[in-house]
Amino acid sequence: MRGKLRFRIFAHSWISDWNHGNAHFLRGLARELVRMGHEVRCYEELGSWSLTNLMKEGEIACEAIEQFRREFPELDVRFYQHDATLDETLSEELCDADIVIIHEWTEPAIAHAVLSYKASYKFRALFHDTHHRAYTNAAEILRMPLHLFDGVLAFGEPIRRIYLDGFGVPRAWTFHEAADVSHFHPLQENRIADLLWIGNWGDEERTRELMEFLIDPVAQLGSCTAVAYGVRYPEQAQLSLERAGIQYRGYLPSLMTPRVYSASALALHVPRRQYTNGLSGIPTIRVFEALACGATLVCSPWSDVEQLFRPGEDYVVVQSGAQMKHEIEVLLLDDSARRSIGARGRQTILQRHTCGHRAEQLLEICEELN
Repeated sequence: MRGKLRFRIFAHSWISDWNHGNAHFLRGLARELVRMGHEVRCYEELGSWSLTNLMKEGEIACEAIEQFRREFPELDVRFYQHDATLDETLSEELCDADIVIIHEWTEPAIAHAVLSYKASYKFRALFHDTHHRAYTNAAEILRMPLHLFDGVLAFGEPIRRIYLDGFGVPRAWTFHEAADVSHFHPLQENRIADLLWIGNWGDEERTRELMEFLIDPVAQLGSCTAVAYGVRYPEQAQLSLERAGIQYRGYLPSLMTPRVYSASALALHVPRRQYTNGLSGIPTIRVFEALACGATLVCSPWSDVEQLFRPGEDYVVVQSGAQMKHEIEVLLLDDSARRSIGARGRQTILQRHTCGHRAEQLLEICEELN
């Protein structure tokens, strides 16, 4: 199956990454497949919540969309509507498909509609899961017609085991996210911040952790210049940041983050608590991208049980808020240590965790399917 393949990939949004970090990896993966000579069509539903909310951000929304189009000219993004035209659209778009990938934020009704053509058009279908819902809200995932897929791409080994042992899916592969190193790399920028946090607040999934590992240490340091980017910050969260002396700057398009990483002495990683207990070892896309940019990453507790990185070398892990405060103080005074950590983290990304690596893995999986 290593000849030219025709991929059809359905995702919530390709154009917008507003509260939709999966777009970062999907864009890079699709582009690598195109560069390898394969045909890739990217589908999203017209009026997605991510794109709808992005458009409320004003001028930066226009900048984000323009930057996406400029940086990803290879991506063939096509819109569909969930209405009477859907069957005709799918019939035309899927008739010559080899591999259809449906990302887990796609509506289950769309997945059912897409897979209704599988028997007649003879394509292979993969379900791509990059969220913790299989662990925390299985009923949501089980709305998908999992029995009609040929396999599951799971973004961590614990998720893969849930599909195999819990959901009875016969084939599943651990398929981690990765960095699009064409866009995420170090830049020459003047330093504007001591400490950088990029991440969304929402859903109360790490409020306690953000208080302990971001807000309290910065408040105690006093002289640390800290900035925070992200969406879905309630008024109380913004007030807590302000009281700690942390500048909240709202939405930041993913393609603009390399500049911000490069202009910050340290970057912070505070995983949602699901990824520190039952799903330990699954890093989210921000880890890959920060390291690809050469950031000196300081992490609240998480265990790299899948041995993707070199903890203590590629990044620093702390176990408490007090230790976080101490590490920030020490690293801000040690330029050599920061440069060394950033260089090692980027080296690991380039060796093992680029979108090119994942595209090669996906092609190997497609060979297995055949």
